Amino acid sequence: MKKICVVFILFLQCSSFVFSQVGINIDGSSPDGSAMLDVKSKSKGFLPPRMTRAEVTAIPSPSDGLIVYCTDCGPGGSGGLSMYMAGLWVRIAITYMEPVVTTTAISSITSTYATSGGNITNDGGLAVTARGVCWSSSQNPTIANSKTVNGTGSGTFTSNPIGLLPGTTYYLKAYATNDIGTAYGNQVTFTTNLGVPTLTTTVASNIARTVATSGGTLINDGGTKVTARGICWRTASNPTIANNKTIDGNGTGTYTSNLSMLIDYTTYYVRAYATNSVGTGYGNEVSFMTLGIGFNPNLTYGTVNDIDGNAYKTITIGTQTWMAENLKTTKYRNGDPINNVKEIATWAALSSGAYCWYNNDSIVKKSLYGALYNWYALSDSRNIAPIGWHVPTDAEVATLVTFLGGENVAGGKLKEQGLEHWVSPNSGSTNSSGYSALPGGYRTNNGTFDYDTESGNWWSTLEFSATEAKKHDLDWNNDDVYFNNTSKKYGCSVRCIKD
Repeated sequence: MKKICVVFILFLQCSSFVFSQVGINIDGSSPDGSAMLDVKSKSKGFLPPRMTRAEVTAIPSPSDGLIVYCTDCGPGGSGGLSMYMAGLWVRIAITYMEPVVTTTAISSITSTYATSGGNITNDGGLAVTARGVCWSSSQNPTIANSKTVNGTGSGTFTSNPIGLLPGTTYYLKAYATNDIGTAYGNQVTFTTNLGVPTLTTTVASNIARTVATSGGTLINDGGTKVTARGICWRTASNPTIANNKTIDGNGTGTYTSNLSMLIDYTTYYVRAYATNSVGTGYGNEVSFMTLGIGFNPNLTYGTVNDIDGNAYKTITIGTQTWMAENLKTTKYRNGDPINNVKEIATWAALSSGAYCWYNNDSIVKKSLYGALYNWYALSDSRNIAPIGWHVPTDAEVATLVTFLGGENVAGGKLKEQGLEHWVSPNSGSTNSSGYSALPGGYRTNNGTFDYDTESGNWWSTLEFSATEAKKHDLDWNNDDVYFNNTSKKYGCSVRCIKD
C-alpha cells in the first residue's frame, strides 16, 4: 500500500510539472514569463524533429504552428525548417542581407592616383561576389560611377583609383556585392595633388598640301591656371613644344589650331599641349598625311614665288615655261589687294577684279586648286602675275596644245594622273608634260560654284567681246582641250607663263 501511494504522488508531481513553464539550462535561472519552454545554452542548440518530406506530410492532423526540420523540402532537395499553417506546410525562409563594409582611409595621393580599400566584416549570409571602391567628384558615389573591382569574399582589400585629375576633390566609398545587393562603406574625401594639364588632341581635318587643322580639348587644368595651349607637330612621333607649335590662348575648354608651312605628301604627328605652373601636359598623338599635286617624278621642276610668298613649281614644255600649279595670289603686283568676294549676289554684280576660293574654302581649296579669278582681275593693269611672268594669251595656250599633239590628245598629257583629285575615269591622263592640271571647277556668273573634281578651267587674256573672254578647259571623261568664250564674270583658274 505504501508503494502505491508513493507512485501516485510522483505521478501528480509529474503531471503538475508538464502543465507548468519549463526551463532547460545550466545556470538554474527561471524560464522567461512569456515562454512555456525556455532553452538556454552557450554550447548546444535546439534540435527539432528531423523528417523527410514524405514523413512530414504523413503527420496526422497537424496543428497550426507545428514546426519540424524537413530534410528535403528546400530548393534542390535542401533542408530547412517548416511550419504548418492554415492547412499547408510552409518553409521558414532564412533572412539574408547585404554585406557590411567599411572604407579604408586614403593614402599615397598623387596628382592622378591614390590608395584606399575596405574591410568586409559581414557577408550578409551570402558569398561576396564583387568588391572594390567607387569614386566621383560629387558626393555619395556608387558603382555606376568610376570603380575598381578587387576580387571576392570577406575581409580586407586594397584598391588603387587611377585616372584621377590633378587638383580635384573626390569622394570615395568601399563597396561589396552579394546576391541581395550592393552595400557601401563610409564616405571619405581627398584632393589630388597639382599636376600638368590633362587634354585630348583633335583629329586632323581640312588637310591640304601645306596646311591642316587640329586643336585640343582641355579636360583638367591640373589644379592651376593654364598659361599657354596649342598644338605641336613634326614628322616623327611624340612631338613637343620644342618642335613646331601654335599658341592658341589659355584656359580650359576646346580650341582650334591651324598647322601651316607643311610639305605635301608628308606624314605629320600632332599632339595638343597645355602649360601651367607645374609643367606642360600633352594630349594623345594623331597623325595625317598632307595632300599633294601629282607632279611627274620623271621631270625636273623649277620654282617661282608670288607677291604673297606662295611658291609654285614650274615646268618647261617645248619652248615655253609654265607654272605647274594654279595661281593663288591675293594681291596685284604693286601690293594692292585683290577684292575677295564671298557673297553670291555681290559676285554676280561685279565689273571689277575679284577672286575667291572654291566654295569659299580658304584652307583645302586654296592650297590645292589655287584661286578663282574673274577676267577683270587678270586684265587689270596692276597685273596679278609675278614679276617676269604673265597671264597667257590664247595664242600661247594654242602653242602649248599644238606641241602636245593637238586639241584631241593634249588634255591627257596636261592632266594630273590618277584619281586622287579627278573623278573616275580621268580619261587619257598621263601628265607626260608635267603641267599637272587639276579639276578646280569654276564660279559661274551668277555666283554659284560647280564642277570641282570634274573640270579644270583657265583664263587667257583674249577678250572676245564686251562681256566675254577666252578660256580653255579639261574634263574628267576625255583627253581633249576645249577653247570657248565665257562671261567675264566667271571665276576661273590662272596658269602663268614665263615672259
